[in-house]
Amino acid sequence: MTTIGTVESLWRYPVKSMSGERLVEAFMGFSGFYGDRCVAFKSSAARKGCPYLTATQQQQMLRYRPQFRYAERAAKPPNLIEAMSIAPGINHANADPNDLVLDVVTPSGAIVAVDDPALLKMLGEGLSENNRLTLVRSDRALTDCRPVSLISLQTVRQLEAELGIPIDKRRFRDNVYLEFAFDAGFAENELVGRRLRIGAHAVIAILERDPRCKMISLDPDTGEHNPEVLRKVAQAHDAFAGVYCAVLVEGMLSNGDSIELLD
Repeated sequence: MTTIGTVESLWRYPVKSMSGERLVEAFMGFSGFYGDRCVAFKSSAARKGCPYLTATQQQQMLRYRPQFRYAERAAKPPNLIEAMSIAPGINHANADPNDLVLDVVTPSGAIVAVDDPALLKMLGEGLSENNRLTLVRSDRALTDCRPVSLISLQTVRQLEAELGIPIDKRRFRDNVYLEFAFDAGFAENELVGRRLRIGAHAVIAILERDPRCKMISLDPDTGEHNPEVLRKVAQAHDAFAGVYCAVLVEGMLSNGDSIELLD
């Protein structure tokens, strides 16, 4: 086994397309990070393959900050010890809905429950009248593609150099931000088809490069659109940045965990 880097930070996004939450530690299960994208807003005007309202249509979504009402209970599965003792391949780390009750801090600073009709009204501002929004809950992450996403800080820094402007890593909305032990942007591309151990137990398989869309062109604090970001990634890197992963062995992750190449 070869250590190739460390975990720089861990993130989850309780409500799809809203602001993310930086974590000290996280449980990574077969279906993704515990509490990640467990709520979304379905849009009647969205395309069939991606039925949810996202910041690509409503840029102000990024200014809404979800927060779990019972933060300690939302940090990890209630049956974590039992789940960790079961052989890989069986998932017994399902969430208790009562542990994942969500509130949302709006751009004005008001706090509303995620199922408050007032929130639906706010999210619908500026959208066409025939766009109907409905709340969707899930105990499995409502991700676009794969359960876990990863990107290196070296890739973010290379894009900064190519664009000539500062790039906030949060634009990429990944779960794991990796600090390689060497300086090479887009080196995670070379990991596709290989397995990594993160920390003491968790194992992931790198499945494919992450195809990017307008989301990376949106400022994570203001929602302001800078099309040059996606344009550069498309022109210089075939519109890919970071990688998608499948979880082979569940486990707890922490900031600073070592990342080892298994094969």
